[in-house]
Amino acid sequence: TILLIIAAFRSMLAQSNAYLLQAFPGVVLAVLGPQAAALLLPLLAAALTDLAQAIVASATSDLAASIRLLAGVGSNPIYEGLGLLAPLVAASLLFGLGMVFVVLLFSLMVKGDYGDVKYWQFSGDGWFSVFFERDIFDDSVGLAQAHVEILWRSVKLSLITTLLTLLIGFPTAYYISIQPPKKRDLLVFMITIPFWTNILIRTFAMQEVIRNEGVINTLLVWSGLIDKPIQIMYTDWAIFFGMVYVYLPLMVLPLYASMEKIDFRLVEAGYDLYAGRFQVLRRVIIPLVKPGIVAGSILVFIPSLGAYVTPRVLGGGKNLMLGNLIDLQFGQGKNWPLGAALSITLLIIVTVALLVYVRNASQQGSGHGH
Repeated sequence: TILLIIAAFRSMLAQSNAYLLQAFPGVVLAVLGPQAAALLLPLLAAALTDLAQAIVASATSDLAASIRLLAGVGSNPIYEGLGLLAPLVAASLLFGLGMVFVVLLFSLMVKGDYGDVKYWQFSGDGWFSVFFERDIFDDSVGLAQAHVEILWRSVKLSLITTLLTLLIGFPTAYYISIQPPKKRDLLVFMITIPFWTNILIRTFAMQEVIRNEGVINTLLVWSGLIDKPIQIMYTDWAIFFGMVYVYLPLMVLPLYASMEKIDFRLVEAGYDLYAGRFQVLRRVIIPLVKPGIVAGSILVFIPSLGAYVTPRVLGGGKNLMLGNLIDLQFGQGKNWPLGAALSITLLIIVTVALLVYVRNASQQGSGHGH
């Protein structure tokens, strides 16, 4: 049985390698151009073949060792189990960091005359244009006001979206966590229902709520609070409402996962020690669910920062965010180096946010260890 599994696994990886080698020349030609492809293609193909062979050898040997371990043969489960991660790590490095490296190269090249880039002609104009611009008359350098405004709008709306989803999601998750098990499962199931629908459909549904003849304006006019509809569509408020609606489940679920583990005898102990509701919330509940708060905030902030569909539909193309600006540079702007530089800038911001999360999580773990 072990030999059959190993043989099947080796055949699967070898076949995948053959498919990669067939598609690889076309990818290199499209990305690097004909001249560079002619020079680098033989070397890259040979390297890919060696890498695939190494992955096949490593994966099959580790699979055999792990199966022997499950059968009772072998004595080091940690190292033999970690060997199974070798193919995943190699694929992540090749297709993850490799693509980031290509985008980084594009950001350092000269802009092409009709889009694309001038291959292997390097320049820092892409990165310079992220925050600065030259006057077309006297060639003086000034701040790229439009880019700074878009960056600030992206960060501002992402932070406000994260804060409001936290304010709505916290009591929602708390209410779900104190319900009986059957009702709790039903409520969690209902929270996940929006994920069944494409984000574009959900964004168009939000249009029916906030447009001039939508639900909000109709109710406000009917109640007599306003005389004419409020312009919400194609403003920052429209983008804000849309992102809160789209990303709210990403805040509720991590909060619920943390609150479900709370020992509510600690809450009762707080009340027994004459603590008020706010004190119990601040001194007992929030510290216990802090990992869920941080995880939910990261899950909301990162996709909000790179949002594309919601600003495009609800912002009307006038209130751009970083994702829309990147698309504009690769499309109508035909400025690939600037688009690549903006992409790396967005990646840096996301990486900083993730590092903050990892640092917070490590401090939380060390605190529990003490």
